[in-house]
Amino acid sequence: MRSYRDLFRTPEFTPFFLASAAQTAAQTIGGLALGTLVYGVTGSPLLSAVSMFGPQLAQVLGATVLLSGADRLPPRTALTGIALAFAAATTVLAAPALPIWGVFTVILLEGLVASLGGGVRWGLLTEILTKDGYLLGRSVFNMLSGLMQITGFAAGGALLTVLSPRTCLLISAALYATSALGTRLGLTARPPRSSGRPSARETWRTNALLWSSRPRRLTYLGLWLPNGLVVGCESLYVSYAPHAAGALFACGALGMFAGDVTVGRLVPPTLRPRLATPLLTLLATPYLIFALHPALPLAALAAALASVGFGASLVQQERLMTLTPDELSGHALGLHSSGMLTMQGVAAAVAGSLAGLSSPATAITAMALASLGVTLALATAGRRTRARESAAALQES
Repeated sequence: MRSYRDLFRTPEFTPFFLASAAQTAAQTIGGLALGTLVYGVTGSPLLSAVSMFGPQLAQVLGATVLLSGADRLPPRTALTGIALAFAAATTVLAAPALPIWGVFTVILLEGLVASLGGGVRWGLLTEILTKDGYLLGRSVFNMLSGLMQITGFAAGGALLTVLSPRTCLLISAALYATSALGTRLGLTARPPRSSGRPSARETWRTNALLWSSRPRRLTYLGLWLPNGLVVGCESLYVSYAPHAAGALFACGALGMFAGDVTVGRLVPPTLRPRLATPLLTLLATPYLIFALHPALPLAALAAALASVGFGASLVQQERLMTLTPDELSGHALGLHSSGMLTMQGVAAAVAGSLAGLSSPATAITAMALASLGVTLALATAGRRTRARESAAALQES
């Protein structure tokens, strides 16, 4: 599969794509509305950041208990149920009488449900396209995410000027319901990829198997840590620029779109494996300018440039798929998704705490420095691993 045209000629890809677009729009508009609502009620950068990225914190619980269902549940039924669960939860978040502790309880439940979604969704993508088409297909989904975030954050910011955050949450709930309907009507029923019943024990066993390989461990850490720390920077947009956060998010999404187009379509396959570390370096470096408390235009430019580096995840996911058996592809991708989102939630909490103790600009700078440090450490560990593998191969020969 060599072109985007080939992708959209593939049966089921288009409805799968459109249902995902509705869900991404729902997440974007709902997240911005919820962060704005919580910041308006509490005035806390920490609570605002955690409200937007809090579902990710709960992903670690789901990844240790529910993730075996990614390959052991019928994909269409699972994805439809997840979208409906988010529609219901977002409707509850819009309730005027819901206290702050209730908001975070719902966020926790959303995270548990979402921990299953990534594995089901991306495992199904490998079935619709096969592994050979996965990187090109995933790049399209990442571009979709970027475009829908640009549109969603811009629309969400505009809606918040004329509508209340609670009304915007109801719009988000309607989009989740639309995604559920599109999934149910547009996809065919498929059997689970693996036999057996989902269980916590099976989840633990498969997680341990995936984690037992050092190359896979380093790949997972590279997918989780630098990315998550930079999302900690993004979680402070609302407190850094309360009336222009939508513009910052939209510029970041534009940069992510550019990075995914470049890596997924323009970069030759022979070059891609060498781009992970440079892209992860780009992901954090522009945020160092926040040490100077830049004005909005410069801050937006930094966000856009940095987000080009999110293209590193495509390179890393391609490597993960080469290291993983087909029958574990859903679980492996679900572990990637859950671990990445969990780290994003943890980083949002850390960034919010730092901002409360200092300022949003200082916290953004600190998170960017931490991401650069982790990227350097993982690159060094990867070189050592490759050197050991080469030495072992020479001894065997």
